[in-house]
Amino acid sequence: MTSKLFDLTGRVALVTGSSRGIGHAIARALAEAGATVVLNSRDRLALDTAQASLADTGAPIFQSRFDVTDPDAVADAVATIEAEIGPIDILVNNAGLQRRMPLEDFPLEDWKRVLATNVDAPFIVGQAVARRMIPRGRGRIINICSVTSELGRATITPYATSKGAVKMLTKSMCAEWARYGLNINGIGPGWFRTELNKALTESEEFNAWLVQRAPMGRWGELEELGGAAVFLASDASSYVNGHILYVDGGVTAVV
Repeated sequence: MTSKLFDLTGRVALVTGSSRGIGHAIARALAEAGATVVLNSRDRLALDTAQASLADTGAPIFQSRFDVTDPDAVADAVATIEAEIGPIDILVNNAGLQRRMPLEDFPLEDWKRVLATNVDAPFIVGQAVARRMIPRGRGRIINICSVTSELGRATITPYATSKGAVKMLTKSMCAEWARYGLNINGIGPGWFRTELNKALTESEEFNAWLVQRAPMGRWGELEELGGAAVFLASDASSYVNGHILYVDGGVTAVV
């Protein structure tokens, strides 16, 4: 049956930055598809709240508190997850940081922090997990990209730069690791109502612009990312590799 292709029962999924927003929505979708989900954040209280909110899925939900930009902390966390919960079958590199400011005023330290979280972390976590997936000959890595992997926008140049880099990191991971049985793909969300986009959701000017810009004429709803995540995490995408799936209401399809 086709439905079995999307079944994640028995698989362990680590989702970084999953206490809220896009990461939390993806964690819920994977849990509802049967996966054992490991939530990640640096905030213990946020993790406790997120874990409790997923109890209704009926799936085993765990948490792992670590800084995705710290290689030693990542290595320790991955080792602990594999020893105590099970081999990581699915990794979703979602943790992200946004700062809004005209580029000419952007502080170098903030630039470095955005790139460390958005680019260094997918490399650090991806490498740590892939080193364990490769000997097993299987594994799914999903990197969260963005429409700004393709499109520039004023006041978020560091973010757009980082997401362009994540797109190419995804393709390069495929070039390196597909031969070992790993599938590495990306999801490129359009505009969704999240904490990172609070400045935009509260702007009448931006809301009017988005309605005109997006062919579907609206914001995305977080649950609309779930299907893409389950697809890329499951056997349904067995021959999909190095691909960025844009979930953006058509924004990247038009000028």
